[in-house]
Amino acid sequence: MKVVGFTFVRNGVIYDYPFLESIHSLLPLCDEVIVAVGRSDDNTLEQIKSLQSSKVRIIETVWDDSLRKSGTVLSQQTNLALDQAAGDWAMYLQADEVLHEKDYPTIKNAMTLYQNMNEVEGLLFHYKHFYGSYNYIGNSRRWYRREIRIVRPSSKVRSWGDAQGFRIDGRKLRVKLIDATVYHYGWVKPPDIQQLKQKYFNRLWHSDEWVDQHVGEMVEYDYCQGGKLKLFEGIHPAAMSERVRKQDWHFRYEQNKVQQPLKEKLLDFIDARCGWRIGEYKNYELI
Repeated sequence: MKVVGFTFVRNGVIYDYPFLESIHSLLPLCDEVIVAVGRSDDNTLEQIKSLQSSKVRIIETVWDDSLRKSGTVLSQQTNLALDQAAGDWAMYLQADEVLHEKDYPTIKNAMTLYQNMNEVEGLLFHYKHFYGSYNYIGNSRRWYRREIRIVRPSSKVRSWGDAQGFRIDGRKLRVKLIDATVYHYGWVKPPDIQQLKQKYFNRLWHSDEWVDQHVGEMVEYDYCQGGKLKLFEGIHPAAMSERVRKQDWHFRYEQNKVQQPLKEKLLDFIDARCGWRIGEYKNYELI
């Protein structure tokens, strides 16, 4: 069974992405890891080249900054890497996502189990979304619970929308849910870098006028916008241990100051009591 990892990154240093940690978490599971590295304004490319692994294959790309609708450029970059993946399975992580080593046996077993079941087109992972610091995770419906991170590579499988998931000829993939988790760290950065990221990345979805109005000129990001959180009581992936140790900003979560619309509060209440997430967006077909 051949497994190929794939990912993409640009300006990973400037925006403080754990892209090296993400790649390191893929390596033990993959025969090869393809990294589409966009032309950057920092030394992202040099850092990836310095990785001591013959498994890593770099594709140098140039982002089309005119693709400013719905994060289309993110899917384009994902597909450039996916198109180079030749194997039984292709395993995807974004530059702010990391796998935990405790889940490696489960992931390997699932790929082996479903390898010859062609009706299974992908594998679905659980998510932990860290917010503000490495000590808190999102605990409301605004944070998606699951997404596809392993697919069968083919020319028909395409990254969908803003690269959150995948589809085949526009239809949802038929997938199996596995007991493994993606640790998502995109919302854990020093407040000034998080604000810098918001100013740039929102331009992949919106006009300059929208960004000026909704992101503004604040120097630091206001982390009170994350909704309900809960304390993370587990252990981070080993690849993230140094980043977690070096956190040098203070984050304080005050539940009584959480800003939630009444509708969201009601839906969260139903979810917590009944396990029913009404109207949940699912970019997959669970089989």
